[in-house]
Formats: sequence, C-alpha cells, structure tokens
Amino acid sequence: MDIYIVQQGDTLNSISDKYGITVEKLIQDNGLIFPYNLVTGQAIVIAVPKQVYTVKEGDTLQNIVDTYNVSLMQILRNNPFLSDREYINPGETIVISYNTNGSVTTNGFAYPFIEQKTLLKTLPNLTYISILNYQVTEEDGQVSFQDDSEILMKSKEYGVLPLLVLTTLTPKGVPTYEASMRTLLDKEFQDILINQYVEKAYSRGYYGVNVIFSFLNEVTQSLYLDFVKNISYRAKQKKLLLFISVNYQIAENNNNTVFEKVNYTEFSKYIDDFIFLSFVWGTNNNPPAPVCNIYYIGILVDYLISIDVPKSKINIGKPVIGYDWKLPYINNVTSANSLNLFSVLNVAYENSSIIEFNEVSQTPYFYYYRNLGDVHIVWFLDSRSFNAIDKLIIDKSLNGSVIWNTMIYYPQLWIVIYSQYDIIKLI
Repeated sequence: MDIYIVQQGDTLNSISDKYGITVEKLIQDNGLIFPYNLVTGQAIVIAVPKQVYTVKEGDTLQNIVDTYNVSLMQILRNNPFLSDREYINPGETIVISYNTNGSVTTNGFAYPFIEQKTLLKTLPNLTYISILNYQVTEEDGQVSFQDDSEILMKSKEYGVLPLLVLTTLTPKGVPTYEASMRTLLDKEFQDILINQYVEKAYSRGYYGVNVIFSFLNEVTQSLYLDFVKNISYRAKQKKLLLFISVNYQIAENNNNTVFEKVNYTEFSKYIDDFIFLSFVWGTNNNPPAPVCNIYYIGILVDYLISIDVPKSKINIGKPVIGYDWKLPYINNVTSANSLNLFSVLNVAYENSSIIEFNEVSQTPYFYYYRNLGDVHIVWFLDSRSFNAIDKLIIDKSLNGSVIWNTMIYYPQLWIVIYSQYDIIKLI
C-alpha cells in the first residue's frame, strides 16, 4: 500500500496513470464522493491487489470463495461494493487478496440505529463490535435506548463478537460524575448494577462487556480496581469477556508530557483487553490541536509496556472525526464544531485550502477564511494518521485498534488495514 499526496495540477487520471490503477478503484478505495474535486495536500490510498478475478457468467461468490480457498468475509472486506448485492455481474473485477503481512484485531463502537448499509460494509472488517445502548444512571442503574436485536443478529452472522458497553456517558457523550461515583462508592448499588448488566449481556446473547472508565486516575484507581474485580468475577461465571475502555487524557505541561500513571498492570489480571481511546464528540471546547496525536500515544504505550501490561491486551483507539475552530481561540468562549471526514475535504475544496501535515502528531490540518475575514483551522485524521497507528500497533506487537466510531463507513480507514493486515475473526 502507498499513500500519494495530491500536488497542484493532479487529477485522478494522472494519479491512475502514475500507479497503473483504475480511476474507479481509486474512487472506491478512497470514498471520493466528488472524485474530481481533489485538494492539494489530500492523501490518496494506492492499494494494488495481489490477486484479482474477473467474474464469468454463472459465477457466484461462494464458488469464488471455494476456488481460491478464502473466506467469504475476506471477499466482502476486499470488495465493499458487494456488501448490499445479491448477485455479481460478468466482467466485474473481484479482489481476492492483498499482500498482507501480520494479523490484527479490530473493534468498533456503534449504536443500534446504525444504517444497515453501513453496518454490512463494516462488519467484515471487525473482530468485535462494542454496542452503545445502555447508560448507567445514578437513580436506577440502567437505561436502554434502542432495540439491539438486529445489530446483535447481523454481527454474529458476520463472525463479529458483540460486546455490551457499560458506561455513564450520556447519548451526547457527557460522562456523569455522580453516577460514576455512586457506582464506585455504594457497594450495594454496584452489586445490583453489575448483576443487571452481566445478566443483560448474557441473556441478550452478547459475548462480553466493555466498560468505559471516564474518571480513572491515580486517586480513584483503587475504587475502580475493586469494581473490576467484582465485575470480572460475575463475567467469568457467565463465560463473558471483559474489556475496559480508558478515556485517557494526555497534555503538555512545561514541555513535559503529563498523564495519569495508573497501575494498569493490576487491572490487566482481571480483564481480557484494554482499550485506550480519547472519546470525541460533536463539540470541542479545547484549544486547536490534533484530534489524535501519535506522539502522545507512543509515550502512553511505552509506559504501559514498561509496567508490564501484556502487549496482547493493549488496543489503541482511532477517532474518525475533524474539528473546525474559529481563530483566535478564546478560552471558555470558543467551541469547535465537529465534521465528518467527507465534510472536511468538502470544506477544504470549497475554500481552496491547502492541506498541511504535522509530522509529530501524524495528523493533517488546514486553514480557511470566511467572507468577513474570519480565520478557521481544521484538524482531522486521514489515511496517514490511520497508517501511523497501525504501524505502532505492529511495531510494538499490540493487539489491535478500536474505531470511534463506525456510524459512517470511511473507505480509507478500512483499506489501510485490510490491504496490509489480516483481520482476526474469532467465530
């Protein structure tokens, strides 16, 4: 896999000629909604298959799978345009395989109301799916939002293990401090809550529970550890997996990188996997900065390894979002608006922006100007960012990556993974 950076004057045709890859494949692999509106500095994934097959009259996906001795999930993963198709057409090119090197696990957060088309494109790429549908409340412990029957059924059909997410986050992404503290401090409430969630996960057919920790720090870690021991015991009784998602924060203070030095090693004795992810939502009140910083992630990973957290239990989060700040930033006044990654490129194109790239964080950004002279900066992630995270995972022998979130299908995100690595399926 290569990543080409668009230069002034480039067209899809010129990129196609340069790499010997069809324009149609460039459009599909990169999710180019407006394929001829390229932006200078834009990243384009070039993924040349190892083996392809041209469909003949009478072919079916099953006989192609049988002929090449590959899984149906691999074919659907490598050819996402087939996700909502019942038939294949003579003359179509099917990608059988890429030159992959190594295996990774993947996990994606999703709500039950995810569009069916998006879900079916995403599932071939996942090992686990973490379903956000239940919120811990201070009053009565558990609130559900949607019927999760369909997403549970489809996940299993596609060989994906569904995990029930236990969280105090509201549907708008606000962590509820009161509910978190009551859960940690009120042992009777905690026991009732754990029993409710474990029984819910078991009875609904989930394979495990994924608990989001929003207030874990050096002061509260003993309370969280007691909680983990408690829920781990109950989960094991039901033969359920237990994942912990840490909503970590890293910052710079006097040229020092600062984060909570929690004893994650002790936690790792009671759980199956850690997920380290900064949850990002619709608005951002912080100053302009990279949405995801590979430099900070590397420091966190080195700390985890140094305290002997098993590498096989470490998963790194990938937020798929951009933020748009108006400048100058004013503390407690400025609030950045979120943009999906398709909208980011539209904004850049419409304003004739040039996309720059920050090498330290491995994230792109650009400026644009409004009519009245307002200056904006947009930070986001692209294929270079995703590739940097994947490379860190492979180089450090970590378990895999976790997508926040999968409610929109971003082709670049997935092709960076499946064109380089085999995705582990456990069922």
